[in-house]
Amino acid sequence: MVLPMLRRSRKEAARGGEVVGVEEEVAVPAHFRCPISLELMRDPVTAATGITYDRECLERWLERGHGSCPVTGRPVRMGDLVPNHATRRMIQDWCVANRARGVERVPTPRVPVGEADAEEAIAEVSAAARRGDAAACGAVAARARALGKESERNRRCLAAAGAARALSSAFRQLAGEPVEGAGVVSGALGEILAALTVFFPLDEECRRCIASPASLKSLASLLSHGELAARVSAAIVLREVASSGDRNALEAISRAPGMCDALVGLVTGPVSSSATKAALVTSYYLVSSSDRAAARFAGLGVVPAVVELLVDSDKGTSEKALAVLDAALCTDAGVESARAHALTVPVLVKKMFRVSDMATDFAVSALWRLCRTSGSGAGSCRAEALRVGAFQKLLLLLQVGCAGVTKERASELLKMLNGSRGSVECIETVDFKGLKRPF
Repeated sequence: MVLPMLRRSRKEAARGGEVVGVEEEVAVPAHFRCPISLELMRDPVTAATGITYDRECLERWLERGHGSCPVTGRPVRMGDLVPNHATRRMIQDWCVANRARGVERVPTPRVPVGEADAEEAIAEVSAAARRGDAAACGAVAARARALGKESERNRRCLAAAGAARALSSAFRQLAGEPVEGAGVVSGALGEILAALTVFFPLDEECRRCIASPASLKSLASLLSHGELAARVSAAIVLREVASSGDRNALEAISRAPGMCDALVGLVTGPVSSSATKAALVTSYYLVSSSDRAAARFAGLGVVPAVVELLVDSDKGTSEKALAVLDAALCTDAGVESARAHALTVPVLVKKMFRVSDMATDFAVSALWRLCRTSGSGAGSCRAEALRVGAFQKLLLLLQVGCAGVTKERASELLKMLNGSRGSVECIETVDFKGLKRPF
C-alpha cells in the first residue's frame, strides 16, 4: 500500500506555453510513514512490540502519559526503543530516488543521549572542577551544552542527571579568579554559564552556588570585562537567579562589589539585545528589593540610562526599561535624576498607548511619581506633561478603560494637570530629535 505525498511542481500548460503550478502526488510507501503521525519517518525506531515509529512522535506519545504501543496496546518504555537503521537507509534511498520530484533527503539522525551517557558527562564536569582543571571543565560544559541544544530529549536526560547543579557547583569552584581578558579560567566560566542557560529553571541549590561571594565576584567581572558571549550568558544567568524571588540571593547580588555598576554598564553601553533585557530585569528586581539598592542604582545613573534607551526601543525592552524607571522613582535620588533629564516626561507620555498595557501602566505610574509632590520640580514636570499632550492621553486612557492602581493614578494626574491647563500650550506629538539631550 502507498499513500500520496502532495507536492507543487511547475508544468507547462497545454495552451500558450504558460507556466502554472499544479499539484502532483508522490507515492510514499506506507511502511515509511509513522503509524502515529502518518508522516514520513525521519528517525525510525522499533519498540519492543516490533512496530516501527518515528522517534519524536513516539516519545511525545509516551510523554503525554500513554504507556502502551498505539498499534498493539502492549507496554512500551522509552529506554527500550532501538534505532531501525535498515528502514532509515531505505527511506533515504527512496528520497534520493525521488529528488527530481522535489523530495528532500532525510538527514541521518544523531544518536540521542542515554541515561548512562548523561551521568558520565555530568560526572566529568564535577571531576574536572574538583581538580581545578578549568580547560577540561570548560570543554565538558561546552559538550553538555551542545548535546542539550541538539534535542529536547537530550536536554531532559541531562537535566535529570543533575546538569544544572553540577554546572553551578563547578562555576563556584572555579570562580574568584580574575577573568579580565581571555584567559583559561575566563573561557571556562563563560562555557559553564552558556551551558547553564540550557538547563533552566535553577533550583535553590543552584541559586546558592551562583549567589556565593566568589561566584558573584566572577559574574560582575565577566559582565564588565568578559568576551561578548560570556557577558550575555552571565547576564541571562543572573536574571534567572534575580527573578526567582529569593530574597537572600537578591541581597547578595545587590551587595556584590561592582555588580550594580556592571548592570548599569550593560544598559548604557549595550552589547546585545538579550544582554540588555536581562540586565534590565535583574536591575528591576534589585531596585524593587530595597531602598538602599534603589538609591545605589539611581546614583550610578540608571535613570538617564533607561530614559535614553526608551527613545528608540522595541516592545520588550520598553516594558522592562519602564519598569526599572518606575521602581527607581520610589527614591528621592531617582526622582531628582529624572526631573533633571529633558527627555523623561516626553518619553513617558510618548510610551502611553504605543507599546502595551503593561508599558502604559508603568508610564502612568512613573509620571504620577514625578508630578505628585509640591515644589518647582514637580511643577515643571506638570507643565512639560501638559505641553506634550499628557492630559489628552490620560483622558483617552480613562475612556478606553483601565483598572486598579493605574486608574487611580491617571485620575490623580488629571486633577494635578487640570489647574495648569490654561497657561500651557499643548502639542499633540513629540519630536525627540528636536529635544536637546543632556549627554
